[in-house]
Amino acid sequence: MASDGEFDLNSLSASQQEALQQYTDVTSQELRDAVPLLERSQWNVQIAIAKFFDGEGPDPLAEARAAHDNIPRVTARHENLHESLLDADALPRRQTRRPRTEPAPRVVPQPSIQYRTPFLVAVLFAPFRFGYKLLSGIFRSLIYFLSFLPQSLRPRFVASTISKGLRQTSGRRVTLPKETAQRFRRDFEEEYGTHGLPFFEGGHAQALDTAKRDLKFLLTVLLSPEHDDTESFIRNTLLSPEVVNFINDPANNIILWGGNVLDSEAYQVAREYNCVKFPFSCVVCLTPKEGSTRMGIVKRQVGPMTPESYLAGIQGAIAKYGPDLNGVRAERAAQEMARTLRSQQDSAYERSLAADRERARRKREAAAAAAAAEKRAQEEAEAAARLQEQRQRWREWRAATIAPEPAAEAKDAVRLALNMPASSGTGRVIRRFANQTTLDELYAFVECYDVLQEEPRDKNPKKPEGYEHKYGFRIASVMPRETFEPSTVTTVGEKMGRGGNLVVEDILPDEEED
Repeated sequence: MASDGEFDLNSLSASQQEALQQYTDVTSQELRDAVPLLERSQWNVQIAIAKFFDGEGPDPLAEARAAHDNIPRVTARHENLHESLLDADALPRRQTRRPRTEPAPRVVPQPSIQYRTPFLVAVLFAPFRFGYKLLSGIFRSLIYFLSFLPQSLRPRFVASTISKGLRQTSGRRVTLPKETAQRFRRDFEEEYGTHGLPFFEGGHAQALDTAKRDLKFLLTVLLSPEHDDTESFIRNTLLSPEVVNFINDPANNIILWGGNVLDSEAYQVAREYNCVKFPFSCVVCLTPKEGSTRMGIVKRQVGPMTPESYLAGIQGAIAKYGPDLNGVRAERAAQEMARTLRSQQDSAYERSLAADRERARRKREAAAAAAAAEKRAQEEAEAAARLQEQRQRWREWRAATIAPEPAAEAKDAVRLALNMPASSGTGRVIRRFANQTTLDELYAFVECYDVLQEEPRDKNPKKPEGYEHKYGFRIASVMPRETFEPSTVTTVGEKMGRGGNLVVEDILPDEEED
């Protein structure tokens, strides 16, 4: 392969030179145009030929590779053993390690199941149940009277019993998490009016899963209507414009979930998150440095506080753990981009493979059609040859059965002048026939006239089996014109009398169909 002057073909590998040779043999394209096209086709000869003939559209492989160059990648850290030992020795002197966050439990409210006591068991234990109610009534009365004592003189079990009794007698029906969230939002709006807080309409477990999946911060707010600081905290801090705007800002990636501890789910969340004082707020997020799937409590805020301090705590937690989440986002984006790149490459390969299969299928169909047409033509030729052979055998047999011409002295002979068709090259034939000669035998004489002029090849010819002869001509009189059809009953004496002039006409294919 000679060099073109513009490209150094010696720099190409053996496989690339072979691909270039195959491509130019098919397309006859100049080398200065063929080499860039092959490079864009990844040196795939079939793809390059398809682009040459079908036109070169958008290249999915090139677009995917260009997108692959812009994949955001996480900066890797490279160090050797010596540097690691030095960093380990210097770490206590530089700074202390970031404390491990408290794990954020996933709270799923358990439905309350009520068991119905069988009637016989209820009858047997009726005295015990009556005694238990009597003793519990006396105990609650004692607790009620002790509750009037000052808090310093009140026993510890009295406060816990009162708090437990208030929770159990709150009268709030246990509902599904979504219905509970809707009820909390509805009560919040009825109490504090229209607000701009985007409370999550779902259970706490669902909000935690959403924050984990979307790499966001979950801000959990637990309220207790029994505390005096609840109303001032909500009106002055939670509903302050700066806090509302900060929570609604999409750049902060905050999911807000609120709950009333009088509800079963919020009460379970308060217990699992070790809530000891209300109002209670905490920020939860994914902590990738402590575990790839670990959700941790990164900030707790308890009790009343100013909007500035409340907002500063949330901002500090986001600023501290935001870079970790950004790194995970970048890593997920890189994985998604790599997955998209592989998908685009697979799609481009599948499309190229499908085009190759389609071309191969069309080529096979064309070859099969050509083979079928050739086979059909061969069969037709063989059938025509067999038909011609049978026709010739029939003519030889029929020529042997034609009666000889009557003598000139015969008085009942019919003298006929037959004008043969021009295609036969015979011209005018004059012959005498017996008066009882049928029209079918007259047709046979015209059909076998050339055979009668030759010496018979077979002395005893036989009629071919299964062959039905059809005459390709018709015999007609000139004046007046009358066409005579082959007949084994009608004689020439009946039709022509003592003689006549007849014309032999070829039957055209269209006339045969008619």
